[in-house]
Amino acid sequence: MPVSANKSEAKPILRIAMVGHVDHGKSTLVGRLLNDVGALPAGKVDAVAEMCKRRGMKFEWAFVTDALQAEKDQGITIDASHINFSSDRRDYILIDAPGHREFIKNMISGSSDCDGAVVVIDAEEGVCEQSRRHALLLHLLGVTQIVVAVSKMDIVSYDENIFRQIEKDFTECLERFEMEAIRIIPAAGLEGENVKSTTGKLPWYDGPSLFDALEEIEGAIPLNAGPLRISIQDVYRFDERRVIAGRVDSGEISVGDQVMFSPSNHVGVVNSIESWPINSSKSVAKAGEPVGFTLKEQVFVERGEVVSHNDNMPSETNVFHAKVFWLGKTPLRSGALYTLRHKTSECSVEVEAIESVIDVAEMDEVEFKHVPSDCVGEIILRTDKLLALDSGSRIVIADEYNIVAGGLVSTEGYPDQRDALTRKATNITAVEHAVSRRSRAERNGHAGGVLWMTGLSGSGKSTLSVELERQLFALGYQVVVLDGDNLRHGLNANLGFSPEDRSENIRRAGEVAALFAESGFIVVTAFISPYREDRSRARDAAKENFHEVFVSADLEVCEGRDPKGLYQKARAGEISEFTGVSAPYEIPEKYEFEVDTGALTVSESVDALVRYIKVNFPLRSN
Repeated sequence: MPVSANKSEAKPILRIAMVGHVDHGKSTLVGRLLNDVGALPAGKVDAVAEMCKRRGMKFEWAFVTDALQAEKDQGITIDASHINFSSDRRDYILIDAPGHREFIKNMISGSSDCDGAVVVIDAEEGVCEQSRRHALLLHLLGVTQIVVAVSKMDIVSYDENIFRQIEKDFTECLERFEMEAIRIIPAAGLEGENVKSTTGKLPWYDGPSLFDALEEIEGAIPLNAGPLRISIQDVYRFDERRVIAGRVDSGEISVGDQVMFSPSNHVGVVNSIESWPINSSKSVAKAGEPVGFTLKEQVFVERGEVVSHNDNMPSETNVFHAKVFWLGKTPLRSGALYTLRHKTSECSVEVEAIESVIDVAEMDEVEFKHVPSDCVGEIILRTDKLLALDSGSRIVIADEYNIVAGGLVSTEGYPDQRDALTRKATNITAVEHAVSRRSRAERNGHAGGVLWMTGLSGSGKSTLSVELERQLFALGYQVVVLDGDNLRHGLNANLGFSPEDRSENIRRAGEVAALFAESGFIVVTAFISPYREDRSRARDAAKENFHEVFVSADLEVCEGRDPKGLYQKARAGEISEFTGVSAPYEIPEKYEFEVDTGALTVSESVDALVRYIKVNFPLRSN
């Protein structure tokens, strides 16, 4: 039930999640805080006192904020209440998130867009498994500014030793996640001790009160700092205007700004910032504010897109790492399909791989091929459409309508696909060849095509390609090898090994291979080509003439060979972004042929490839 006092639009806004295990005193602290800062409406305390009297209960500050009848009956907080109040410095939104195990998924929703959090721990019970679970959840949701309130100090007679032990235990818990509390504070919500002020019952404590500690929290992203990000909620039509509506997550947007919409890659210039009432004028919208704006020239954009400035855009990708807290009743497994929500975007997502699992109870990594409930999974996700993401973005995963996970995204190791998908050339017309593909096939004695060999470094791609070229040429084929290292000496000499450069390397190679195939050659390629999307684009370029060959020697075999000494250098940190060690390799899902060079000799592998070519590109007798 929202309550507010003296809310000022001119003040900055701070969103704080209030989390804690059931019966640890969280709602009591919130109710007492609202009372002590003067945020409660007149008569509210009297109404709560009367209700408690009718029920034969002692006075409960928690009932100030509990909005649902079920909460009053059961004495637990079920939903995430949004509570507003103000200080002289700024406005606050407290998200009173549920603490009971069954309602953690509501906490994920309630805490997923907060600048900081207050973790409440019962002085009598101490740091419990649920407390550690909440700390991990906040870490996974990217909430780094944490105040710890050790509540119910009156129950333990304000014992300093008890407080210091809890302080030590929870500090060690946070350190496991490379986190640190801003303040750890003793308090008694029922008595009002150290909530807004002190009554002298904690002579051994000389730190701030809970309220003062809140005043010390800074936003995870200071207002108007950072790049512009607006998540589009909808597009509305008023008269002849199309108003794009959303919330400014960071940065600011001004009339006259050129903005990019991702992932559609449409560009527009802001014509107006719309305000209500209509006769009010506004030229800038800043972080934390809802915004509606129009463009000088209309472009088609829709809910879920992200607005940015052109000089600092989010990545566009459909595959990324994520660290998630799994709440599903059944374990999370590779290949499973779910719904992913990121800001205002929603799409289907597949669990491509599980990289590691952490057991929260043991606070340690465990060996699992799946992620059990209440564990943390480091996983790779692949969506059915491109998303506009920044590393550290928060996501929620749902199974039908049930929230089953929340966590953080990392795009490290995967390319930004924006440039690969953006056409910059204009006023161009494709030239039709005077010599047909059929005529070339008749002259050469065989059709042209691409034999795209992909696999880890050391799998044998180059060795097989060179020998295959020799044997095919001897048989009468027009054949050429495109090798990754050779192309990097010439055509791709200006590319490095970042994910984006790797992607561009394969894009160029794919287009060159397609041109050779069009001219009637059998093109044998030898590229690691670690990303599925890049291989898919190479396939699109060559169309039906593309044949993907998976050279499937596993990492141990490839590293044991290490013909160029690259694995050794990568393990020593001398080579960054090395596939299989510090950069991902996405195993092909669909391919035309497989050669396992870990099981076959070079001669056996080449013989298998020659047989494949003879069947799919038969030589015609002259």
